[in-house]
Amino acid sequence: MPPKAAGGKSKQIQASKAAAKGSSGGAGRKKWSKGRSREKLNNAILFDKETYAKLLKEMPTAKVITTAVVSERMKCNGSLARRAIKELLSKGLIKQIIKGHGNGVYTKAQ
Repeated sequence: MPPKAAGGKSKQIQASKAAAKGSSGGAGRKKWSKGRSREKLNNAILFDKETYAKLLKEMPTAKVITTAVVSERMKCNGSLARRAIKELLSKGLIKQIIKGHGNGVYTKAQ
């Protein structure tokens, strides 16, 4: 193929591309959205007397007892909830349904 002649249509095309490139940025760059943040939980790390009494009264009557349920209802952290479940189990107030590797499902002892 013979080389293209300089000038002509190619300069017009380049000029129109440059004009389109400059005018298309009217709205500006896309802004990144703010990330959603969870609310900070202020869970207890030790039981006080009122919370312990509430645990002994309310948890044995619950239909399903897991670490997450105890933690949410008693406003305590997960390790304290696991200890509370072990204590309720040793006192015979709840019974075990399923024991997984890291978690278990319990219910009220009838």
